[in-house]
Amino acid sequence: MRHELCRLAEVVDWDFLEEHFGRHYSEKGRPAIPIRLMVGLSYLEYAFGLSDEEVVSRWVENPYWQYFCGEEFFQHELPINPSSLSRWRKRIGEEGAEAILAATVRAGLKVKAVRESSLERVSVDTTVQPKAISHPTDARLYNHAREILVRLSRKAGISLRQSYSRIGPRTVMRAGRYFHARQAKRGHREVKKLRTILGRVYRDVGRKIERVPAERRKGLQRALNLAERLLCQQRTDKNKLYSLWAPEVE
Repeated sequence: MRHELCRLAEVVDWDFLEEHFGRHYSEKGRPAIPIRLMVGLSYLEYAFGLSDEEVVSRWVENPYWQYFCGEEFFQHELPINPSSLSRWRKRIGEEGAEAILAATVRAGLKVKAVRESSLERVSVDTTVQPKAISHPTDARLYNHAREILVRLSRKAGISLRQSYSRIGPRTVMRAGRYFHARQAKRGHREVKKLRTILGRVYRDVGRKIERVPAERRKGLQRALNLAERLLCQQRTDKNKLYSLWAPEVE
């Protein structure tokens, strides 16, 4: 009973969690899976960095895990289907996850593992935070900036002289093929063509943006500023633009 999970099970406020999550269940129908079991498995899953399948399979082998989840006798079968955990997370949502976190913090305060002064400020390390950013190439950046300007201009009611909607993608494709075939001169020629196209669209939008009402101009002006930054940046510049939808990416 001196195991850390047995000691933690005694200080977690299970009554609060059952009352909080009980509203997600109906009194009619088949009996529901115990709330303590679902909360306990969710906690163990994140505490040990396991998948739904792994936490369920290891639960059968570990008496401490079973005690933490509220079992009185050792069980020899899987407690639930692993897919039930994903449905449980969807059911409780972000608010439910915050309730589990709050119960964990209260348990830490109760056993004096956490001090209240430590909760006044939260430091988040995002050094290796993943982000869905495609590998930046000049060709794709120029074409993407042109597409954004054309789309926003149409929404704002601006009629452009030319959108290059067919020429742009084909030029990007040719540039990629030339660079893949190690024909750098031809590839750079296509990239220069895309830069010229973006410059034409940028100047066309810049001349006509004054006709757009002020309340509809904000997004288009931001796209113009990003396009200008993209057109002006050089190879050796610092703080270069690598993504149009996430300009802060380095």
